[in-house]
Amino acid sequence: MLGEDWKITKVLSGIAKRLWAGAGAAILITFVFYCFYGALIAFSLFGFAVLAILYNAQDHLLYHPELPSNSRIYVPIPTMHNLPHETISIKTTDKITLHAFWIRQPEERSKFVPTVIYFHGNAGNMGHRLQNVWGIYYNLHCNILMVEYRGYGLSTGSPTEKGLCNDARAAVDYLYTRDDLDNSQIILFGRSLGGAVVIDVVSDYAYHNRIKAMIVENTFTNIPEMALRLLHPYVKYIPTLFYKNQYNSLKKIKSVTMPCLFISGLADTLVPPRMMRQLYNDCESKKKRLIELSGGSHNDTWICAGYYQAIANFLDMCRNEPCQKAPEKVDVWKNVQEV
Repeated sequence: MLGEDWKITKVLSGIAKRLWAGAGAAILITFVFYCFYGALIAFSLFGFAVLAILYNAQDHLLYHPELPSNSRIYVPIPTMHNLPHETISIKTTDKITLHAFWIRQPEERSKFVPTVIYFHGNAGNMGHRLQNVWGIYYNLHCNILMVEYRGYGLSTGSPTEKGLCNDARAAVDYLYTRDDLDNSQIILFGRSLGGAVVIDVVSDYAYHNRIKAMIVENTFTNIPEMALRLLHPYVKYIPTLFYKNQYNSLKKIKSVTMPCLFISGLADTLVPPRMMRQLYNDCESKKKRLIELSGGSHNDTWICAGYYQAIANFLDMCRNEPCQKAPEKVDVWKNVQEV
């Protein structure tokens, strides 16, 4: 019996040793997997968190409505530059209230001249562009609707790519509620970021017959290409889907067929003039012009000699084009308000 007990004990001891060895190996393997994959998972979570933060921070990198300081509080008014105006409040389809200035030519002339909708760049407010608007009003004799994007100046909301493009459509729709202009002569003008907004609207088939022509000045091809230029060469490896704001004007311009004027300051150190040339080359319009002004930088090309004459020549060309039939007014724009 003792011999049998000893054999049983030996067998059980062997089994226990094997189980202990197996358990130890399992623990070791589990520890190694935990260290490797746990770190991998932790790193992945950290990476996704950083990407999420950067994704949501892109709006703050692109839009600067608070520069210079007090730009969200104080908006210079047109009368400071001897421009007659009405202060307008426009409701967008997503219930944002846009602050705008309607600067009209004298009543006997306003129905016979082009009307320019003016979209500014990514900083400040529309009041900071009144000197340029003064030149358009007195040199080109146009009506002008100046629009404050959502989140800028006294407009409500926060800026986003979709939001700004909706704001531009609301501005076009607003003009179709007025009877003191010729709505077959609506011209969209945009500088820098405003140019990307303009290209988005004119590439929209639903708005094609609402707009006579477009003018863009010192605007860019798209945000990923600007990020590549301004940040680091490695930015090119970031997939496009990681860009919250893309403003892919290079793609949209290929569907634009209306008369187009591209104004480029050759001394622009922010948006390279080659981008304007690329937009011009890819535009499908048969009535397009590229004006390159030496000495013009990103924000002051409008002070260059020949600037207003170039626009006047373009408007004369547009005036000789057959007018497109304007769509009838619709009730959906009843929420437009004047204040």
